[in-house]
Amino acid sequence: MANTKSAAKSARQSVRRREINAGVITGLKTEQKKFRAALAEGKPEAARAEFVKLTSALDKAAKRGIIHSNVADRRKGRLNKALVKAKA
Repeated sequence: MANTKSAAKSARQSVRRREINAGVITGLKTEQKKFRAALAEGKPEAARAEFVKLTSALDKAAKRGIIHSNVADRRKGRLNKALVKAKA
């Protein structure tokens, strides 16, 4: 339990931020599943479109501090590698 008004407000803000961040992370996982499904179905055009959306979402999440920028870069690199491999 918070001892001061500012600590109570900070606790309320933390709860709200956690909910928003969890939603963003869930959305990232959904986008990754769509990308991998397109790859598995052998649709490189659809996978490319999903890749573009996913990289944008990763960059936005990194910019907002929801995920670390190195994590976003690593995931984009691995996804791009999988996309190139699927096209070959």
